Amino acid sequence: MFLLFWTGAGLQAQALTGGLSGKVTMVDGQPLPSISVSLQEMKLQTLTDDKGVYRFQNLNEGRYIVKFQILGIKEILLPVEVVAGKITILDYQLPKENILSIQEVVLVKNNLHSFSKKESVYVARLPLKNMENPQVYTSVSKELFQEQMAIDLGGISKNVPGAGIPMIANQGRVTFRSRGFQAEPNARNGVAGAAFSVIDPVNLERIEAIKGPSATLFGKHVSGGYGGVYNRVTKKPYNGFGGEVGYVGGSWSYNRLTVDFNRPINKERTALFRLNSATTYEKSFQDSGFTNSLAIAPSFSYQINDRLSLLLDVEFNQAKGTSVVRFNPYRSKKVQSIANMNFPYYKNFLGDDLAYETQMMNIFGQLNYKISEHWTSQTIMSRARSVINGYISAINGKTDSTASAQVMVGTTAFMATNLQQNFIGDFYIGRFRNRLLIGLDYYNNSNHFDRYHTQTKAFNFVHPSTDFRVNRNIIDALTATSTVRKEKNSDNTYAAYVSEVFNVNDQFILMASLRIDRFQFKGVYNIMTGETKGGLSSSGSQAGPYGQTAFSPKLGIVYQVLSNKLSLFGNYMSGFNNVSGSDINGNSFKPEYANQMELGMKADLFDHKLVGTFSFYNIKVDNVLRSNPEDVNYSIQDGSQLSKGIEVELTVNPFKGFNVVAGYAYNDSKYTRANPSVNNLRPALSGPDNIFNFWVSYRLSQGKLKGLGIGIGGNVGSASYQTNTQTAKVIIPSYSMFDAGVFYDQLKYRIGFKVDNMTNEKAWSVRLTPQAPARFLGSFALKF
Repeated sequence: MFLLFWTGAGLQAQALTGGLSGKVTMVDGQPLPSISVSLQEMKLQTLTDDKGVYRFQNLNEGRYIVKFQILGIKEILLPVEVVAGKITILDYQLPKENILSIQEVVLVKNNLHSFSKKESVYVARLPLKNMENPQVYTSVSKELFQEQMAIDLGGISKNVPGAGIPMIANQGRVTFRSRGFQAEPNARNGVAGAAFSVIDPVNLERIEAIKGPSATLFGKHVSGGYGGVYNRVTKKPYNGFGGEVGYVGGSWSYNRLTVDFNRPINKERTALFRLNSATTYEKSFQDSGFTNSLAIAPSFSYQINDRLSLLLDVEFNQAKGTSVVRFNPYRSKKVQSIANMNFPYYKNFLGDDLAYETQMMNIFGQLNYKISEHWTSQTIMSRARSVINGYISAINGKTDSTASAQVMVGTTAFMATNLQQNFIGDFYIGRFRNRLLIGLDYYNNSNHFDRYHTQTKAFNFVHPSTDFRVNRNIIDALTATSTVRKEKNSDNTYAAYVSEVFNVNDQFILMASLRIDRFQFKGVYNIMTGETKGGLSSSGSQAGPYGQTAFSPKLGIVYQVLSNKLSLFGNYMSGFNNVSGSDINGNSFKPEYANQMELGMKADLFDHKLVGTFSFYNIKVDNVLRSNPEDVNYSIQDGSQLSKGIEVELTVNPFKGFNVVAGYAYNDSKYTRANPSVNNLRPALSGPDNIFNFWVSYRLSQGKLKGLGIGIGGNVGSASYQTNTQTAKVIIPSYSMFDAGVFYDQLKYRIGFKVDNMTNEKAWSVRLTPQAPARFLGSFALKF
C-alpha cells in the first residue's frame, strides 16, 4: 500500500512537469555542437551535443525565455511554452553564415569526405575562411591520417606538399622541410607548445602546416624557421558519451594500444571531459635499437556561464629509446653520394644500453569571454617542459671506411611559458566589414644543460668486427676526460600585435598586420665557475646579455572571383631571428629578417568536391652573418639567402567514396651573398627541390560491404644535399616510396591493414638517417 502510494505520487509529479528540446543548426542545416542554451527564469544551462541537440527535463508547466549564446552574433531570446506531460520542441537555425561558429565546431563522428576541411581559428586568429585568407596552409584531418593508419607525425606529414622525409632528432623530436627551411611542430592550438621529445598523435584532431614566415602572429619562438609553422590542433571534449579503444601491431615487434574516452561530468552537461592515451613499443629495423613510449592527454571544458567558457588540456609523454643513426661522413672527395659510401644501411653500432629517457608535459588553458555580439576576449596560458636524460649519439666519419661515435651523456631540460591576451572583433563601420585582432604576448624560455661530450676511438664501418658494439661501459669510462657543459640560460620576449581584415566589398578583401617584439637575453650562467657571461659572439669572445627589438609586418589582398569558390590572393609576410654579438667595430648585430612575396589562387568548387591551392613565393633572408673577408675572426651582417618556388595542393572528391589528395612543391634556394665556400649554392639540409605526394582511396558507400575501402599513396623526392660547398658535396639520392592499405569501417568497429614503403626503397633523411624498409601494420578498433 505504501509503495503504491509513493509510486502514484511519483507518476502524478511527472504528469505536472514537461520537457524542452530542440536542435541548433547552421545556415546550411549542419548541426552546431557545443552551443550554450539556457533558461533565464530557472537559471538552467546546457550545451548542444554533437548533433546540435539540447534538452531540459522536469520543467514546471509555464512560459519560459530560451537564450542561445553563439559566438559572432548577438544573443537570441525566444519565448516558449512548456506543457505538462509533453516534450516541447524549439529549434533554431542561424539565418546567415557564421564563420566563428563554423570554426569552433568540434566534429566527433567520422566524416568520410572531410579531407578537404580547411577552416581554422588558429591560422589568422580571426573569423576568416580559407577563401578569404591570403596565406597558404594545409590541413591534415584525423579522418585522413586514420584512413592511412599514420601512427606518427612523420606519417601524417606525408600529406603536406614539400614536407619531405622527416628528420628525427636523437631524442625522438621530428622536424620537416618547408620552402627550403626547417620547420618544427612547435605550435599547439595556435600558441607555443614545443616538445624536445617524441610527440604522440593520439590526441590530434588535425595538423595545420602554415606556410611562409609567420612571426607576425606566432612570434619567432614558434616560427623560428622561415618556411612555415606546424600547428598541432588537439581533440576537444564534446557533449556526449563515446570513444574507442584501438590496437596496432606490425613489423619489428610494433605494438600500440590507444584509448579515446569522452563524457559529460555534470547533469547540466556544461562540464565535459575527454581522455586520450597511447602506449607504443617498437624495435628498430636495424640490428639494434628500440623505442618505448607512453602518452596521456586529458582535456576538460566548462561552460562557466552563457558568456564565459574554459578549456584545459594536458599533453604528457614519457619515452625510453635509443638514438637513430645520424651519420656525418668524412669528406675525402669533392662529390660523394651516401649511396656509394658503403655505410651499412641495416646496422647500428650502438648498444641498446645507450638509451635516453625523455619526459614532456605541456599544459594549455584558454578562457573565452563573449563581451558582445561583436567582440570576444581570449586569454591563453601555455607551459611546456621537456627533460632528456641519458645517452644521445651521432656517428662521425674519420676516413672513407672508419668512424667514431660521438655520445652526449647527462641531462638537458627546457621550460617555456607563454601568456597571451587577445581581443577579437567582427563589426561594421558604415557598410564596410572589419575583423580586428589586438593581442599581447609574453614568452619566457629557460634551458638547463648538465652533460658530457664524449668521442670513441675509430672503428671500421665497412668491415666491422662481428662482435663490435659501442656500449655503456665504454662511454662512461670516457666521461672523466671529456668536455663538460654545465650551464643555464634564459630569455624573455614581450610582444604586441594587431591584425585587421577590411572588406572593401564582398569580393575585395585587404589584410594588414604588425607585430612589435622585444627580446631580452639574460645570458649564460656557468654552473662550474659561477659566472654569467652570455653566448659566444661571432669573434669567439663572450657576448653578455643583450636586447633587440624587431618589427614584423604582414600584408595581404584577396579578390574573390566567385564568392566562396574561387579567389586570387597575394601576401607580404615576414619573420625574424635574434642575433647576438657585434662586428669588428663593436656595432651590435641586428635581428635577421626574412621577407616573403607570394601570389596564388584558391578554389573550392562543385560543393567542396574540388578544393585546391596554387601559389608562387619568393623569400629573401637579410642580415645573415658571414665571415669578414678582412678578418676571419669577426663576422659582418650583410649576407643574404633566396628561396623561391611553387606549391600545388589538390583534394578531389568527384563522387561519393572516392578521394584524391595530392601535392607538388618546387623549391629553388641559394645563398646570394655569403662566404665564398657556399655562395650561389643551394643550402645543405634544405631538402629536395622537387617533391610530389598523393593518396588515392575508394570506400564503398552502400551495399553489404559498405565501409570497405582501399587506398594507395606515394611520396617522391629529387636528390638533395647533406653537405654542399665549393670543395665538398654529399648527395642524398632521390627516392620514391609507396604505401597501400585496405580498411573496413563500421559504426562499432574498424579494421585495417597497411604496408609502408612496399618497394623497400632505400632512402635517407637530410641528417643521413636511413629510413625503414617495407613495414606491415594491422589495426583493430572498437567504437562506443
